[in-house]
Amino acid sequence: MRVFVTGASGHIGSAVVPELIHAGHDVVGLARSDEAAAAVRAMGAEARRGNLTDLDGLREAARNADAVVHLGFQHEGIASGRFAEVAAQDEEVVHAICGELVDTGKAFLGIGMSRVEDLVNHRNPRAKVALAIHGYTEHGVRTVLVAVPNVTHSERDRNGFIPQYLRIARETGVAGYVGDGANTWAAGHTLDVARVWALAVDKAPAGSQVTGATEAGVPVRIIAESVARHLGVKAVSMSAEQAAEHFRAFPFIGIDVKMPNEATRELLGWEPTHPTLLADLDAGFYFSR
Repeated sequence: MRVFVTGASGHIGSAVVPELIHAGHDVVGLARSDEAAAAVRAMGAEARRGNLTDLDGLREAARNADAVVHLGFQHEGIASGRFAEVAAQDEEVVHAICGELVDTGKAFLGIGMSRVEDLVNHRNPRAKVALAIHGYTEHGVRTVLVAVPNVTHSERDRNGFIPQYLRIARETGVAGYVGDGANTWAAGHTLDVARVWALAVDKAPAGSQVTGATEAGVPVRIIAESVARHLGVKAVSMSAEQAAEHFRAFPFIGIDVKMPNEATRELLGWEPTHPTLLADLDAGFYFSR
């Protein structure tokens, strides 16, 4: 197939593109800069210059593709307090692309977070985007929602949960967690997550929901203790109020995420083969840069 990928040069996209090429697909990657275009071409894909605000360009790319993998997102908007705004813009992207795929049976793969029935009143602004994607299932689009673990870890990870958490631990001298730290974060190695996307392009039926998490949930206290050991600081329990102030630039410390993967393994024949989160922390690369 000819697969159009947004976010092709990003953390996850740069792992998905080679997987798709290895599976025999022709890949076209969206690139918003010369640097990104060079990275896409270096992976063996065709680079299409453009960005997520060029809706007409996205429509044209969708018309010329057999499948679309939508990984692009304006992540900088989260850090600047514009999460709801960029999520609304992402919904416009979904409607622009999927509108071109109506009644074609072509695939559109986008990011989901949990079961569709749990998304209706979800507080995350991206839940509405996932619902919009799923809605096109009834309009002749092979929609697939891929739940990406909130901790997607590897040497490629520069701006995810772990780098953000480490920055705060270094700045404050403690590795904090809320209460007993029993809340969990789903985790998956970047290359295992990428494999799910590639397999889903080939195998997932319309309306599917799959997960890239290799570990359904890792207790945050365990993560904090590992970070504390590597940094030579203390792991410290905090009240919800203390944590809200301590982690004001990272409002995710108290979330509780679980992503079982048994159904995904069965549907796609997926078997994770790369290191766990704690193994990657023990490998040291997060702490040496």
